Amino acid sequence: MRFDLQSPRNQLVQIMNRIYYGGLTTLSGGNLSILDDDGDIWITPSRVDKGKLTPADIVQVGANGQVTGLYPPSTELPFHRAIYQRRPDIRAIVHAHAPALVSFSVVRKIPDANLIPQAQSVCGRVGCAPYALPSSDLLGENVADLFAQGNDVVLLENHGAATGGATLLEAFQRVETLDFCARTQIVAQALGHVTSLTDDQIALVDHRQHLLPEFTPRSHSSWERDLRGQIVEFVQRACGRRLMISTEGVVSARVDRDSFLITPTGFDRPSIEHEDVVLIRQGQREAGKNPSRSVRLHELIYQQHPDVNCIITAQPPYAMAYAISGHPLDTRTIPESYILLLDVPNLAFGAQYTDPAAIAAVLSPQCPVLMLRNDCVLTTGANILQAFDRLEVLEFTARSLFDTASIGALVPICEEEIDALTARFLS
Repeated sequence: MRFDLQSPRNQLVQIMNRIYYGGLTTLSGGNLSILDDDGDIWITPSRVDKGKLTPADIVQVGANGQVTGLYPPSTELPFHRAIYQRRPDIRAIVHAHAPALVSFSVVRKIPDANLIPQAQSVCGRVGCAPYALPSSDLLGENVADLFAQGNDVVLLENHGAATGGATLLEAFQRVETLDFCARTQIVAQALGHVTSLTDDQIALVDHRQHLLPEFTPRSHSSWERDLRGQIVEFVQRACGRRLMISTEGVVSARVDRDSFLITPTGFDRPSIEHEDVVLIRQGQREAGKNPSRSVRLHELIYQQHPDVNCIITAQPPYAMAYAISGHPLDTRTIPESYILLLDVPNLAFGAQYTDPAAIAAVLSPQCPVLMLRNDCVLTTGANILQAFDRLEVLEFTARSLFDTASIGALVPICEEEIDALTARFLS
């Protein structure tokens, strides 16, 4: 679905819903706008509940200054105007009060966008604007100056963040991705040392190994079509549960011995539809579609592990904090964690791009879940439900472990109890 072909009113409502219900702003905080080809600015209103915004609430501010709408425009209209004047390439702006980004704005620091390979390319350059009174012309000047210097994201000291993009979706993905980095960095720093990726490591992602030869399927079985629906459902659920963000996360599922389905590369996860999913058969991709760049890794796992029928890679923030810091994640917390996850190794960054067979070789019935340093977590299952269950349990376990540190020392399940769990549930 082409998100940018929807009306400005609908785009603004949909993205505000993602921002508000994703916990990136409050009922009264934050504002969004789109600059159209006629020079009109479509902007969210002032003094309206962000959780109940409708298309009719959106305000049109004409190029001549005329305001049309049920409510006055956002009081931050001055800095939206200032950015559009200074950066003609920017056609949409997001301003949000995401708690993690507010935390960085309060200490006057910029989150590390090199924690995972793709974040830097999504966010672009990030700057920090000096504090100024909200809604003032000075705030607009400060923010616009940073955008004019080539920044695509600007933290506002003691305030929040503003992002710009060629589309509203791009502007949203920038704030969402930087917020993910900020949240993950905060947790990882509390756990220990935080490792950033080098430019050479990030460059490993820019490969074309997913551009397999094409084929045109003659038909689609009922089972394949059912699996497409399951993949769509669980990708959207993962986004709603904040286990994936709109630019990160892959789900694949085995169709039969020779084929599997996988999500595409470069798509907006919450908007995925059945026809977006890519069929892979005997090393070929469904014509006209580009599968995830991790398609080779998924293919090798299916080839080497006939018991695996689903693979999920994702970046849930608490689990990723363990993957980034290298701090061990102890699954011997509650029975569910150990039964579903067993022991979770944290593998060095890079093999998923340079030697995917090595990653596939680590997996086994005794090792169904992996963490890939500074990249993702990987869960497998006999079906999509089991792989997703493992993803949720991994994130819940990581969060529980992190919260434990402020209460007292972790007391893990002892070896005798692990043996009993193994005999009862894992034999």
